[in-house]
Amino acid sequence: MINSLHSGRRLAMRMVLLQLAVAAGAGGIFLVQGPREAMAAAAGATVAAAGTLLLSMRAFAGLGHGGVALGRLVSGMILKWIVTLGGLLMILVQFKLPPLAAIAGLTGAYAVNLLAFRFKG
Repeated sequence: MINSLHSGRRLAMRMVLLQLAVAAGAGGIFLVQGPREAMAAAAGATVAAAGTLLLSMRAFAGLGHGGVALGRLVSGMILKWIVTLGGLLMILVQFKLPPLAAIAGLTGAYAVNLLAFRFKG
């Protein structure tokens, strides 16, 4: 089988780990501007990683026919966006961290999605 659940789980875990690496990198880069900016960038990327982890846990929960798989994928995607938007709202409204750094971290973490499919491993 070419696309097994196991290979999907491996790819999803690789994406989450790369997104967490981007969180650390973005935090380090924005540390030049100050600790609040570094925290915002790292938190933005971490929110993206949490959403990806939730999506992958839901989508790769187990076997089923096409309708079940599509339902899991759609519900996982909805959970991902709830976590992403809710986390971003908390970063910006509740903690009042700098928005540019938070959005830069979030964008950097989602850029990993473009790279994860390019490299086979």
